[in-house]
Amino acid sequence: MAVKLSTIRQAFHLLKNIDFEQLGRLSEKIDLPKVMATVGKMNDQQLSGLMRMLQSSGGERKKELPPVNGDFYDLSGMLSPEDRALQLKVREFMESEVQPIVNEHWVKSDFPFQLLPKLAALDICGSTYEGYGGIQSSFLMEGIITMEIARVDCSMATFFGVQSGLAMGSIYLLGSEEQKKEWLPGMQRLEKIGAFGLTEPEVGSGAAGGLTTTAKRDGDTWILNGQKKWIGNATFADVLVIWARDVDDNEVKGFLLKKDTPGFSVEKMHDKMALRIVQNGLITLKDCVVEEKDRLQHANSFKDTAKVLRMTRAGVAWLAVGCARGAYENALAYTQKRKQFGRPIGSFQLIQNHLVEMLSNLTAMQTMVYRLSELQDEGRLEDEHASIAKVFCSLRTRDIVSRAREVMGGNGILLEYNVARFVADAEAIYSYEGTKEINSLIVGRAITGFSAFV
Repeated sequence: MAVKLSTIRQAFHLLKNIDFEQLGRLSEKIDLPKVMATVGKMNDQQLSGLMRMLQSSGGERKKELPPVNGDFYDLSGMLSPEDRALQLKVREFMESEVQPIVNEHWVKSDFPFQLLPKLAALDICGSTYEGYGGIQSSFLMEGIITMEIARVDCSMATFFGVQSGLAMGSIYLLGSEEQKKEWLPGMQRLEKIGAFGLTEPEVGSGAAGGLTTTAKRDGDTWILNGQKKWIGNATFADVLVIWARDVDDNEVKGFLLKKDTPGFSVEKMHDKMALRIVQNGLITLKDCVVEEKDRLQHANSFKDTAKVLRMTRAGVAWLAVGCARGAYENALAYTQKRKQFGRPIGSFQLIQNHLVEMLSNLTAMQTMVYRLSELQDEGRLEDEHASIAKVFCSLRTRDIVSRAREVMGGNGILLEYNVARFVADAEAIYSYEGTKEINSLIVGRAITGFSAFV
């Protein structure tokens, strides 16, 4: 009798919660007895899976998706609270001030000069140099700042690298105390803009032994002649670090050339497919007179030039990480929203495979450059350390941006989805600050003991 009463109560409960109208419509479409028999044979795990599927498809609750975050190993969690705050400050600036206008400036190939005062207010230029303004941060923090800028726009990160790294770095490492005091405080505040003139039209990465720009001593002055190509910031720089071959001793020397020097001219380079916001210039020097006091006093050979490149090449590796992270995060966000066949494409196996491969490479790159900057902060950075990071990161960045474009389909080539810029800019990062081949030979020489340079 107890069993029968229990059964009656269960039946009553079921009847009370059944919508018979809906049940009638459903019975016209499917074989209800067969469905009930099939469901009755399911085990607990199968029934649980069925309920999850019904809940997700029925729209009873909105699935909460994980945040879009390219820092999978939480390397930022290893920063001090002050450094983490600075990282987020730079990120907020890039997302609120640069992101809304970057595509417009990219299309027009012009520089957002209106942002320079706000960028200066971040107080991040020359952060690793002691005694000339700035926040006195580590090389690790400088790398993270570079990554955060490149995560939104690689052109702005390149501008930052030229100003804070190549130009200021040349003066800081190789200049006299008078030259440092004259230029570094103003450059740190972005009141004075610098450029770095090493690359030449017919030389490229062979600058170590093939500079064609010449310097001839004439009493207390030097006469410079030649051309420089691909020089970032050249069209509006106040001071240009020009590297030239001394015709008397055949050594490479550095000079601080002011923009109003007679015989100096610069032509903006047009029709670039990458880093379009960067104002690259073709410089021509015709009997430019530079005083001896404006020669970098501690730059007496290409080995001295290489000190600057060693320091900044680590920054380029971080820039590549930022480019890759920006592409990955934009692609991931897209796959969470874009739907095909009634489902977000992020739920498809092949899309997830692309995302995981992108994240794996990105995580490897991040851990590599993190350790690279630790070595730099410890004073143990060698040329080969920076070179292998530049090789690996620029290669992997190419792969990541390619996959990011692929998961976005045709939309991946539209600027409004941001990834297209990263695809293009990755090609420039792959080549500048030493090609893959040149950097590979630097590492090869270190690990074998044999130089393969010709």
